[in-house]
Amino acid sequence: MAAREGRARATVRDVAAETGLSIATVSRVLNGQANVAPHTRDLVLRAVGRLGDQAPRPRVAPDVHGPAHGGAVYVRCPYVLTDYFGLIVSSVGETIELHGREMILGAGEAAQETEVLPGLPDRPGVAGAILILPPEPGDALVRLRDRGFPFVVIDPRTPPPKDIAAVSAAHFAGGRKLMAHVTELGHRRVGIIGGPVEWLPSEARLAGYTASLADAGVLQAPELLRHVPEPNIEQGYLAACELLDLPERPTALVAFNDKAAVGALRAAAERGLRVPADLSVAGFDDIDVSRATSPALTTVRQPLQEMGRMAVTLLMRLLSRHTLEALHVSLGAELVVRGSTGPAPR
Repeated sequence: MAAREGRARATVRDVAAETGLSIATVSRVLNGQANVAPHTRDLVLRAVGRLGDQAPRPRVAPDVHGPAHGGAVYVRCPYVLTDYFGLIVSSVGETIELHGREMILGAGEAAQETEVLPGLPDRPGVAGAILILPPEPGDALVRLRDRGFPFVVIDPRTPPPKDIAAVSAAHFAGGRKLMAHVTELGHRRVGIIGGPVEWLPSEARLAGYTASLADAGVLQAPELLRHVPEPNIEQGYLAACELLDLPERPTALVAFNDKAAVGALRAAAERGLRVPADLSVAGFDDIDVSRATSPALTTVRQPLQEMGRMAVTLLMRLLSRHTLEALHVSLGAELVVRGSTGPAPR
């Protein structure tokens, strides 16, 4: 483009002529609007650079969180990186690296006491975030979104706001498949060891369990339901002890996750109950411990690694300012039948 001697400043029309784009498109880029394709934005900004001081300046930076292909991803997992969370975090890290970015990890239960979200938009060199089972309430996520900071939630603890990207497993469908398997084996008195109250996965799995019981003509008896404050082996053991010590004990126990199911196996062994001849036991997640028990656990396989990969993919699209048509992605869960479930005893 010829030099413009004597002109104090180039116009939007000049940038449009330089790029071959419409004046409206150039205006959207210079005004910092999000509904512009990344390559179009780059084209306009390169033209502005060539025009130098004469060109109109963008009102906001094209990406306040880092360059188009730079900036780290902050991964918040405020839990111990066991086989469950470890699989998700490993998958997230590997996928972030494939996209040429770095990962900053904040993990461990102590991180639950740290207020991280408000400072993320101002953290130098951080382009976006992956939040795994975030303990923060929904309004904290809304405030983070309102600041224009890109993030994706994995396995949300509470129902995410409709315009916040989230990835989870199909908890309801998985729970329904598992309980359908149990009722098909003839079990009608089924004890349920549910997860923490008001957790979205806990509510969804319980709804799936009770739906399949209803399909079999059974209404879930309140005395056969226990919720655990933490879904671990010890809490699963304590809940199973209460259920198995009822005057009329259940013939099957379905637990919120595999760890709680392992606790149920321990409670059954202490009472001399054979699994599955006297009692069927099932879990959820299909983590390593489900294959290490004797008998091995019937469970529901969550696509933990795919959840991590999908979350990073969604975040990369957000960073590129692509419109996400599916903000809440639910990945299919698979029933895995092993030796811990069998026909109901006569």
